[in-house]
Amino acid sequence: MKTYRSIFLSDVHLGTKFSKTDELLAFLRDHESDHLYLVGDIIDGWAIKRRLHWPQSHSDVIQKILRKSRKGTEVFFILGNHDEFLRSFAPLVLGERLHVIKDALYQGLNGKSYYITHGDFFDSITMTKKWVAHLGDKGYELLLHVNKALNYTRRKCGMRSYWSLSKYVKQNVKKSVSFITDFESVLADHAKRYGYGGVICGHIHKAEIRMIEGVEYLNCGDWVESCTAIVEHHDGRWEVLDFGNYT
Repeated sequence: MKTYRSIFLSDVHLGTKFSKTDELLAFLRDHESDHLYLVGDIIDGWAIKRRLHWPQSHSDVIQKILRKSRKGTEVFFILGNHDEFLRSFAPLVLGERLHVIKDALYQGLNGKSYYITHGDFFDSITMTKKWVAHLGDKGYELLLHVNKALNYTRRKCGMRSYWSLSKYVKQNVKKSVSFITDFESVLADHAKRYGYGGVICGHIHKAEIRMIEGVEYLNCGDWVESCTAIVEHHDGRWEVLDFGNYT
């Protein structure tokens, strides 16, 4: 059992067939923390509206998180655009240690203050052209279907490593790269303007820790493809935990 001061997860997308719930359950079983931050898009209300997909493992994730809360872990559920249907209820406290909130402030052991947000409020497309965001969401789902077929063919040809078409598109299509860069810069600029030393977010499914114009930028990644988390160790170190790609 590995223990941390805090664990940060985002973009689990419960309610979709691509949510890596088995991997997440294994992670939650083997990793404990004083604080657990769920940084948005944990439940995919957009997908549920289109087509309900909710196997037992998705309920098991919810139950596992609730159990951690009952046993002493302080849980903060920061809402994203896919679970925006809960925003009208926030802030909300369930039990003693489960907080449903829109954003949060976190004090790191390194002395820095971190602004925690899912990130959709800093995405101009999500905020001003919601129909485009929904269309993009459907396109991403299509790419995930293609990923599955592609990697099935690769395995048949003896190629064992997972290759993601959706990640390739994000990292190589000019407009996609520009969007990600703009998103990161806008978030860092917001944190700097309000005196935060860092920002912790999700939304774009790209885990990393790096400095942007003097601000520490931390993105949790996702549990749809990458299976990543951000953790703060008890000695104040920050780390991306990467559990690799799953087919």
